[in-house]
Amino acid sequence: MHKAIGRGGMGEVWQATDEMLGRPVAVKLLIAQDSDPSAAARFRMEAQTSASLSHPHVVGVYDFGAWEHRFYLVMELVEGGSLAQETSGGARLAPERVADIAAGAAAGLAAAHRQGVVHRDIKPGNLLLTPDGTVKLGDFGIARFLDDPAAGLTTTGQIVGTGLYLAPERALGKNAGPASDVYSLGCVLYQLLTGNPPFRGDTATSLLYQHVDAAPVPPGRLGVQLPPSFENYLLGLLAKRPEDRPTAQEVTDWFRAGSWRGRPEPLPETVPVTPAPASASAPHVQAAPEIRTTATTYQLPSSGRAARRGPRRGVMAAARRRPRTIGAVAAAALFVASLLIGMAWFAPDDSAANTPKADPSPTPSAPAQDPTTTTPSPDTQPADTGAVSQPARQPAKDEGKAKDKQGKKH
Repeated sequence: MHKAIGRGGMGEVWQATDEMLGRPVAVKLLIAQDSDPSAAARFRMEAQTSASLSHPHVVGVYDFGAWEHRFYLVMELVEGGSLAQETSGGARLAPERVADIAAGAAAGLAAAHRQGVVHRDIKPGNLLLTPDGTVKLGDFGIARFLDDPAAGLTTTGQIVGTGLYLAPERALGKNAGPASDVYSLGCVLYQLLTGNPPFRGDTATSLLYQHVDAAPVPPGRLGVQLPPSFENYLLGLLAKRPEDRPTAQEVTDWFRAGSWRGRPEPLPETVPVTPAPASASAPHVQAAPEIRTTATTYQLPSSGRAARRGPRRGVMAAARRRPRTIGAVAAAALFVASLLIGMAWFAPDDSAANTPKADPSPTPSAPAQDPTTTTPSPDTQPADTGAVSQPARQPAKDEGKAKDKQGKKH
């Protein structure tokens, strides 16, 4: 049975049967080879490119040839339709379904990129679905090889690709690279979640300007219930600079790991600390029970390059902090030593305190003068009033010496 199942700018697709192997196939016929001289070359390149990619998420190619002066391409028949039907009428898909589509489509792109092939036309109509929901990349009609010096098999100055999903660098006239496919995939995922592409315009020029300059509205502001990690990662796919986007393989790994759910990463195991045995003289202190805390960390979205650079920046920062710590300890030790030296240098002299001081109180041998007694005559008045007590004590000392001499004689 033969029936038309699709039609595009380059050709039409029919469902047919491979009589030799007895299996259903899809046959794509080129219809524009007379009006477009490059169409035949592009059609041949699609056949060669698709045949070089054998992957579960890429539509397989079985044969290529010409029939009645028309080229044909025999491909794997994908009977589940495409994402264009899924998004018709602004329909929104559940985050779980979008995450599954993202992982499969990115896996197909990663396989193409490993072979040096850039798809350049990722859009809902080119993401086909099998009856069990598996996504497959199709229509490599405008794909190009990375080592091809030509700007694709197109006329000069012509931008090939669908404007709703066109990467900013391509809108600026630059060649497409693997990161361009990742951006286009991000636009498709955005549409699957919100019902519309991230940018829309009345004219092609305004649409290109938005891809280059405008920031996409986060899906959460449009009423989409989406985990924050999924939303952030999706906006990372739509980064304006190609180097800020993850690779297709990184996108596959991230979604397949379930990171879009915001699952907590496994924490390092807690190592129990064994308290030192108490000595016999020390009082027994009961060790505090070990406390295990449960923290939740999320794998935040970021480009693969930034993630790979992160641990190295942490090591370098720790290396820069280490000399500062050593310098601070040395400065503290120098300050304490200077303080001790200063205290020893400027301490008061205690030698005067060790010498006996004169007792200002009156002694038995020299009673204190009564202020009511008569003053001595002028010839016995001392010249210095500060030495009044000295003449009173001197006789006492002489009298004591005399008594000692008399005691020895007797």
